[in-house]
Amino acid sequence: MWNRVRGLGMLRRMANGNLALSEILGAPVMDTSGATVGRVREVALCPQEDPIRISMLVVKTKHYGDRVLQPSHISSINGGVRSNNYATDWAPFAGPEGFLLLERDLLDQQIIDVHGRKVVRVNDVDIKPEGADPFILKIGAVDVGVRGFVRRILKGMVPKDALRTMTNQIPPKLIPWEFVDLIETDPARRVKLKIEHEKLAGLHPADIADIVEELSPAEREAVFETLDEEVAAEALEEVEPKLQKAIVDSLDEDRVADIVEEMDPDAAADLLGDLPEEKSDAILEEMEPEQREEVEELLEHHENTAAGRMNTEFLSVASNSTVQQAINALRAYEGDVSSVVTIYLTEREGSLVGAVPLQNLVLARPADKLAQILAEPLILCQETTREKEVAELFDKYNLLSLPVVNDDGKLVGVITADDVIALLRDSG
Repeated sequence: MWNRVRGLGMLRRMANGNLALSEILGAPVMDTSGATVGRVREVALCPQEDPIRISMLVVKTKHYGDRVLQPSHISSINGGVRSNNYATDWAPFAGPEGFLLLERDLLDQQIIDVHGRKVVRVNDVDIKPEGADPFILKIGAVDVGVRGFVRRILKGMVPKDALRTMTNQIPPKLIPWEFVDLIETDPARRVKLKIEHEKLAGLHPADIADIVEELSPAEREAVFETLDEEVAAEALEEVEPKLQKAIVDSLDEDRVADIVEEMDPDAAADLLGDLPEEKSDAILEEMEPEQREEVEELLEHHENTAAGRMNTEFLSVASNSTVQQAINALRAYEGDVSSVVTIYLTEREGSLVGAVPLQNLVLARPADKLAQILAEPLILCQETTREKEVAELFDKYNLLSLPVVNDDGKLVGVITADDVIALLRDSG
């Protein structure tokens, strides 16, 4: 009964503070006889079973090797860990396969803080106790601040009570566990530990790109191997060209092809155009025929011209279409709808005759003809127009998009404001 009351008291104390991983590691472990039988060697989590609940404490015993102490058999943690059964009842530790070991896999390791949108290093881990019968331990947060660092550095050098008093005066810098994305470079472990970067995938592509730029080459490869192809493509477009090439070089051609297929054709062409011809050809060979044809067509153009910057995905309708027909076409459009700011009007042979900004479409009646709500004048450029002239057109007319036509006046592509921003960034 005394042990149970002591354990409950410890739980109440921890509820008002935190039980740190560094406090548990190395702590003496006593079994139900009261004898010290070993020390805590590791704290393990099994993500397949529960992503936050501690599965076991690995105890290095004096006589029985490494043994597994289940949290449900812990009666108290107070300067040491006390078990409510005998050490001989604990199962042998079968090894780390399939487990996240908190000291090995978290302490001093980089993780992604998806809430703060940055990469940080873990100094300690806060463990949250729940209940007393059975005793339950869960990961509450990772400590990336000075408090966790000081706690670990001074452990064993300063009396425990004095150290706790000292660290309690340091403001915590915690990242809740639900905002943590782990970085695992071993593909087999990523699968077993269910590390899929779903939280990271929810960020804006520009934020993902910023995070990726902070990682080591092996960590960048791990992230791009795991991200959904569409998310990976959007993030890769935001990464600076030199790093794009490094990421692509680290991945298999078939994986790169899957990602490149999801990129805007102009961005894909820019990327492949910077790669060695052998590498570029190998990636193109793995791509689906339709996407490969679009990119190969763009690769034929000089990179410093409008044709080299344009995107071949755009929305055009017949010149005699109504507003309702244009809306139907927009709903059926399979490209990136977010990049469509203008609907273009073409004749039967594809000749460009007009442009309708989306705001004009919204204000018109469904039965109105698109020819009645055209943007005037029609601003366009030729395939051979130099990049500098393209930027000047955007600046002069405050354009959001610019159609590109060939010598016959046929609409062949569109340059967006994002393309011009990338152009200015590259030239700067």
